[in-house]
Amino acid sequence: MTAEQAKKRVVWLGREIRASDALYYQDDNPVLTDAQYDELRRELIALEAEFPHLILKDSPTQSVGAKPAGKFGKIKHTVPMLSLDNAFSEEDVADFCARVRKFLSLKKVDPVGFTAEPKIDGLSAAIRYEHGKFVKGSTRGDGQTGEDITANLATLDTVPMQLSGAGWPDVFEIRGEVYIDHADFDTMNAAQVASGKAAYKNPRNAAAGSLRQIDPSVTASRPLKFFAYTWGEVSAPFAETQMKAVERMAEWGFDVNPQMKRHETAQEMVAHYIEIMNARAGLGYDIDGVVYKVDELALQTRLGFVSRAPRWAIAHKFPAEKAITTIEDIDIQLGRTGALTPVARLTPITVGGVVVSNATLHNADEIARLGVKIGDSVEIQRAGDVIPQVLRVVTPSDGPAFEFPTECPVCAAPVSSEIDEKTGKQDVVRRCTNGLSCPAQAVQGLVHFVSRQVFDIDGFGERQIEAFYEKGLIKEPADIFTLRARNDEIKLETWEGFGKTSATKLFDSIDTRRNIPFDRVLFSLGIRHVGKTNSRLIAQHFVSWDKFWAVVPHLQNPVSDAYMGLLGIDGMGQAALGSLAQFFASETNHQIVADLVDELDVQHAEVPTSDSPVAGKIVVFTGKLELFSRDEAKARAQSLGAKVSGSVSAKTDYLVAGPGAGSKLKKAESLGVKVMTEDEWLALIA
Repeated sequence: MTAEQAKKRVVWLGREIRASDALYYQDDNPVLTDAQYDELRRELIALEAEFPHLILKDSPTQSVGAKPAGKFGKIKHTVPMLSLDNAFSEEDVADFCARVRKFLSLKKVDPVGFTAEPKIDGLSAAIRYEHGKFVKGSTRGDGQTGEDITANLATLDTVPMQLSGAGWPDVFEIRGEVYIDHADFDTMNAAQVASGKAAYKNPRNAAAGSLRQIDPSVTASRPLKFFAYTWGEVSAPFAETQMKAVERMAEWGFDVNPQMKRHETAQEMVAHYIEIMNARAGLGYDIDGVVYKVDELALQTRLGFVSRAPRWAIAHKFPAEKAITTIEDIDIQLGRTGALTPVARLTPITVGGVVVSNATLHNADEIARLGVKIGDSVEIQRAGDVIPQVLRVVTPSDGPAFEFPTECPVCAAPVSSEIDEKTGKQDVVRRCTNGLSCPAQAVQGLVHFVSRQVFDIDGFGERQIEAFYEKGLIKEPADIFTLRARNDEIKLETWEGFGKTSATKLFDSIDTRRNIPFDRVLFSLGIRHVGKTNSRLIAQHFVSWDKFWAVVPHLQNPVSDAYMGLLGIDGMGQAALGSLAQFFASETNHQIVADLVDELDVQHAEVPTSDSPVAGKIVVFTGKLELFSRDEAKARAQSLGAKVSGSVSAKTDYLVAGPGAGSKLKKAESLGVKVMTEDEWLALIA
């Protein structure tokens, strides 16, 4: 898959996962099975690993769950409630162990222990204790803020009001999973059916719905249980290992999982996974995988976190379901960057309780690789989204090979593939050459602009964009913000599906988004290779939009200070900068952006703050680091608010040089940049 195909797919996957998250976390009514949802996340994670510049700031891989639904009060988590990255194979588990060792610069002989325990399929909750007394509790929510369900959690028999034993910290936030076991679930459903009510779909839904009742007495009547497995805020350390920490939780009165064991190799971990999977039916409660964690807490601290998950833990999920069906037709869909994507129309089939009828075929090369034709019987794997994955042809048909179109199916413009300037290879993605003059590309660009991940204009979706575009009322982003002023002519309240109230609500929703962060404005432009992550990096580099806008004309010169300064940002690549420069080389694009910004109040970028002496400083690491890995060094510097760059310039504050430092060291010395050894760097950051 090319970067452009991946970019489109990443945006689409993010939108689908977010919708599923809202149904799961807010409405307790998921339409996807866990396996289907996991496969969707797996595809997104794989794409982001292959194309890291496409990682969006609010990608589902960078955040957790969905925002609270609003029924309850909100509680901000002192320590974010993060999710876990997933493993789906033995190779993934081995890779996880290898990443841990590489990050920590451990030798093969250095032992690392891992705990392994069942992953309970319930509702995550955080419960705070002060001086051993239950104080309050909340749901995970979006990982930063959860719903206040204190009164409901207090009704659970397995949630102690006073901790047992001794030695607990004065402030101790226990975290775990609220669930209903199989026997109690069957009893609940029998009562539901007997009273003429609909049966619950599964124990997880029943547990979530029971825990999030407005009336705590309803919660008290439900057979909810709580497994403790981790913690959030604590006022003092209480253990040195994960295993010992869980043992202490049991001493203090919490149920912990008896299936938890400690291992030292990936082989042992996988063997335990297989053991738990084989015993799954007899556990008496739902699980959807096994969680592995680095056992030593000091190593967990060193490993730290990425945006949505710890580096020291991973969930090994159980396999997704597969099915066999027939390809009835192959259609071509057009994206906002002109990419033509073939989609297989399937004979509808139920996979994991969900009827699927479409499957993406990605591009012409993928069709050729799979050898798929109309009429073929194929094996599909439900990837958790609307469009599952075609794995292979089971029984080929006698029909002709599929011919990929040479003209755009929307505007009939020629279709072409780009040539990679570095490799000289032809891109597998075929694109309409008509640019924004192609109605489909223009509409999809505007749909991206108003989407949740970008401007997040409530009530303004694809259907509305298409209607306004067809009427000639919105051709570019700035037109959205002039709709209210033009309403005497538009008369939106007279349109079908609109009234005075809904029209006013839409205009108000648009106006609330005039105050917008710098990075979202840049991301909204839909520039190839400039996704959410690169937009954030650029915004943090310039801080203010005005400073960025002032250097835009200089981006056409690849040796200018502006261009080289951006290229020096850790994580910024030539592809992104080339696309940025190419986009603004167009006078039309330049004017479109200028018109848009005139309608906005662009907020300065949020730069990580820290009391550290390196906060806000530009740091470059070079040579072979001996005391820590390069990844750990960068992660630690960034966590302290430093900006890590890949190149030395006059603006560099510190060069940390290990053995073998070469050209970067010489350049730093010639520019008078402060050069430090690893020991000096560690002393500085203390």
